Amino acid sequence: MPSAPQSPNTARPEGEPSIRSGHITEYTFRAISAWPVLATCLALVLAGAWLFYLAGHPPILSPALPVVGIACFLLTFFLLKGLIILQPNEAAVCLLFGKYKGTLTQAGFCWLNPFYTRQKLSLRLKTQETGPLKVNDAVGNPVEIGAVIIWRVSQAARATLEVDNYGLYVSAQSETALRLLASRHPYDPTEQQDAQPTTGTGTGTGTGTGTGTGIPAPADALSSITLRDGSDVLASILLQELQLRMAPVGIDVVEARISHLAYAPEIAGAMLRKQAASAVIAARRVITQGAVSIIDDALADLEARMGHQLEPQQRAAMISNLLVVLIGDREATPTVNTGL
Repeated sequence: MPSAPQSPNTARPEGEPSIRSGHITEYTFRAISAWPVLATCLALVLAGAWLFYLAGHPPILSPALPVVGIACFLLTFFLLKGLIILQPNEAAVCLLFGKYKGTLTQAGFCWLNPFYTRQKLSLRLKTQETGPLKVNDAVGNPVEIGAVIIWRVSQAARATLEVDNYGLYVSAQSETALRLLASRHPYDPTEQQDAQPTTGTGTGTGTGTGTGTGIPAPADALSSITLRDGSDVLASILLQELQLRMAPVGIDVVEARISHLAYAPEIAGAMLRKQAASAVIAARRVITQGAVSIIDDALADLEARMGHQLEPQQRAAMISNLLVVLIGDREATPTVNTGL
C-alpha cells in the first residue's frame, strides 16, 4: 500500500491516506527499531537494581533511592510492552483508545507506542474449500458442487474493522456465490433448452444486466453455459463474483476453481441412464444421416449409368432396402424389389 515518506523515528501516520473505502481509511507507517529500546530497558533494570543495593548499605541511606528504583522497573515494563515481532507477510492493526491509528507491515523486531492495542493478522495466501453443496441447477435438478478458493488479506484494517470475523465472512460469501452460480446454469448440454435464460451472476448495484463486471450480457448468454462443460468460463464468473463480494472488506480473491461436480445421489442413476439414452440417440442420428448420404450418392450413380430417372416407387423401394442393409437391422428381412 502506498504511503507518504515518513521519519524512521516515528510511529504516527503521515501524508495522505493510502486507501479509502467505506468507513475505514487505511494508513501504513513504519515503527522504530526495538534494539535501542531493549538496550534502554536493560540499562534501567541495572540502574534500579543498583539503587536498591545502595539504599540498603550505609553510608548512603536516602528514602528516595527505592522510589527511583521502583520507577526504573515500572518504566522498563512500560517500554517492554511496546515491543512487537512481525514476520514477512504479516501485519498489525493498531488502535489507540478505540481509534484506528495505522497498520504496521514492517517485518522484524520493532517498537510501537505501548498504549497501542495491536491485532496481528496474516497476509499470506489461504485456501478455502467450499462444499460440496447440494444445489438445484437452472433446470431444477439437484446437483452437488464444490469449489476451492485461494484468497489473501490485502488491506488489514478493513478486514479487521469492517467485519467481525473475516474468515467466517469469506466462508459465507463463497458458499453464497457458489450456490448462485450453480442455480443459473444447467448441468448437462442436453438440458440447455429447458434452462430459463438468466441476466447475470453479479451483485452489482447498477440497473443493467451483466455478469457482475458492469458489462451487459445477452439474456441467454449464461444459460448456454453448462456446469459440466464450461469449467473455465464458470471459474472466471465465480472469481469475478467473489472479488466483488470480498473487495469492500479488504480481501483479495486470487483464484477460484470448481473442485467437485456431480448429480445428487438420489437422481444420479436416472440421470446417467438419460445421458446414455441421449448418446445412443445421437449415435443413431449420425448413422442414419450417413446412410442417407450414401444412398443418395448410390442412386445418383445408378441413374447416371442407366441414363434416366427412376420411378418414385422404384426409388422408394431401393431407399428402404439400402437403409436396412446399411443400418444393419437384424430383425428385418429385406426383399429386394427394384421393379427394373
